[in-house]
Amino acid sequence: MTTDMVLRTTPLNHAHIDADARMVEYAGWSMPVLYTSILEEARAVRSGVGLFDISHMGRTQISGPGATALLQRLTSNDVESLAPSHAQYSLITNESGGIIDDIIVYREQTDSYLVVINAGNTAKDLEWIRSNLGSNVYLEDNTDSTGMIAVQGPKAPELVSALADDPSLLSLTRFQYSEGTICDARVTFCRTGYTGEDGFELIVPAASAGAIWKALCDAGAVQCGLGARDALRIEAGYPLYGHEIDDETNPVEAGLMWVVRLDKGPFTGSDRIRAVKTAGAKRKLMGLRSEDRQQPRQGYSIMIDGLTVGSVTSGVFSPTRNVSIAMGYVDIAHSRPGTSVEIAIRDKRVRAVVCPKKSLLED
Repeated sequence: MTTDMVLRTTPLNHAHIDADARMVEYAGWSMPVLYTSILEEARAVRSGVGLFDISHMGRTQISGPGATALLQRLTSNDVESLAPSHAQYSLITNESGGIIDDIIVYREQTDSYLVVINAGNTAKDLEWIRSNLGSNVYLEDNTDSTGMIAVQGPKAPELVSALADDPSLLSLTRFQYSEGTICDARVTFCRTGYTGEDGFELIVPAASAGAIWKALCDAGAVQCGLGARDALRIEAGYPLYGHEIDDETNPVEAGLMWVVRLDKGPFTGSDRIRAVKTAGAKRKLMGLRSEDRQQPRQGYSIMIDGLTVGSVTSGVFSPTRNVSIAMGYVDIAHSRPGTSVEIAIRDKRVRAVVCPKKSLLED
């Protein structure tokens, strides 16, 4: 981080500073990386309930008579099948079938959507969407006027429901959402998350974010930083833009075809994605487990008999399993689960085994 960089701050910045969080630069924002320790915070989420400031994520409303057609053309999932008060994970794809961003699309009404995008991609995504807008589609960036708080863990649903005094929140299924109040502020309760645990992501007015954060803490939620969030999403096998996916990554090799609907009709890059699916990907995103405590990092080589067969995209010492885990792209010929490999960590070769991403957290 350069000293002359002007960082953006979230509506919860003072709460983080008051809690003595360690602040770092992330995607142009000043964000808490930890409050106590990554291990302690991650384990709090797995066993109880943790609290994350995710206000750096972009929040954009797309509306108008042509909104559905626009999103159907720019994203990989089937927007037309999405009912109001439901959301879907999706991809914004480019002409070559690469991934511009991974997003969540919330259908508010027939012709109105909320799209949540990655912090580091907000400017790029908005430029791409604006370049494709028609005269009957409107875009409004609500990132600065709102905050976003993730409440995650096995005890999170009950905590949020009690604080909102709304038992109906417990009946929401994953990727559903509803409106309600906390601290007399209007809140959107989204049954989504990025940790592999149950919980909610709350979209709140920026002016009310501090009061809602304090109420959640007072109710027993543990404040958590970006370090724990990254460890938890790796354990869950979730991709992070700039690590597992980018503009050059095809959804076939990334294992993301479950959010690609090739049968919905043409969308940007669909022909290229279909071609890779037909021909077969040359590499595959897989999980990696090692009994060694050294942490694999992005860019480390994955090797068999001295030959490089892949590259690590993300790695961490798992707070839950107490082993080193990673994700990485492996040549398709060596991607079978159970394959023994070595990870080149500096001047050392660390033994690891290839596994499905979903088994990084649980066998």
